[in-house]
Amino acid sequence: MKFFARNAFLAAAIMAPGLAMAQAWDMPTPYSDKVFHTINIMEFADEVNKATDGAMTITVHSAGSLFKHSEIKNAVRSQQVPIGEFFLSRLSNEDAAYGIDSQPFVATSYEEAEALWKAQRPVITELLARQGLMPLFAVPWPPQGLYTKGEINSVADLAGLKFRAYNAALEQFATLAGASPTQVESPDIPQAFATGQVEAMITSPSTGVSSQAWDFVSTYTPINAWVPKNIVVVNKAAFDALDASVQQAILTAAANAETRGWAMSRAETEEKTAIMAENGINVVEPSPELMEGLRAIGAKMQEQWNATASQEAKSIIEKFNM
Repeated sequence: MKFFARNAFLAAAIMAPGLAMAQAWDMPTPYSDKVFHTINIMEFADEVNKATDGAMTITVHSAGSLFKHSEIKNAVRSQQVPIGEFFLSRLSNEDAAYGIDSQPFVATSYEEAEALWKAQRPVITELLARQGLMPLFAVPWPPQGLYTKGEINSVADLAGLKFRAYNAALEQFATLAGASPTQVESPDIPQAFATGQVEAMITSPSTGVSSQAWDFVSTYTPINAWVPKNIVVVNKAAFDALDASVQQAILTAAANAETRGWAMSRAETEEKTAIMAENGINVVEPSPELMEGLRAIGAKMQEQWNATASQEAKSIIEKFNM
């Protein structure tokens, strides 16, 4: 399948700019069709198709069916596919600028997250451009909450727990909390809890519902630790090879998808939290002691982040704090 995806991409990429020929792009995404990010992307693809009268069709391959999550960014970069979606802070090992939205307690509301993305986007655009990539749009997950098998009243209650991690920042967070981080992708969460591979996690209400967290945890604590984003990127060479009208259709659909996606995320937070409660999960407001301890961890992580972050990454925080 990947061989054919690459050949389809190359066929599209070599067409001369301005040549209005039908294009067909394959788009890998990491999450299932039921996740609002995927729903939003399918609307984006449909809008592009309609706006171009079928001159551009984008086929969405969800749930890691074409490429695994960890492979998507490099698949787009290496021209195996022209477009893809991934979790932005997965790239934080390349540059801290990619992971600032997953730093604990930097931005904990949608308003703060929007301001952070405004400061972050120019830097991310430049970093991706160095790899032949271009961002189209980014959409946040709901604020991240804590899932456990019992109530957590202080950071000390997390000590020794096997903790699901999905990026470097969360690994560091779990370690500072005295927990043991384990890398687990979203589709593998139920199995990881069932086998004892993990005992607690921080993730969104969306993932809580899609993984049916009520089957393996009893408590959800909305600590609103951070508001991380997924990003959709395109291979710049593939984009530049398109007819100008198709390029504009993609950019317009991308802008609409970003606006729509942020609204969907806000609605998702309330809807999915309510679904978890309806299915028996105890939604518990975090205690002052817990929040004090968590914020202390966040402050320590920010100090460490500042000590190693690139100047580009630091400029994001400086602009965000202005």
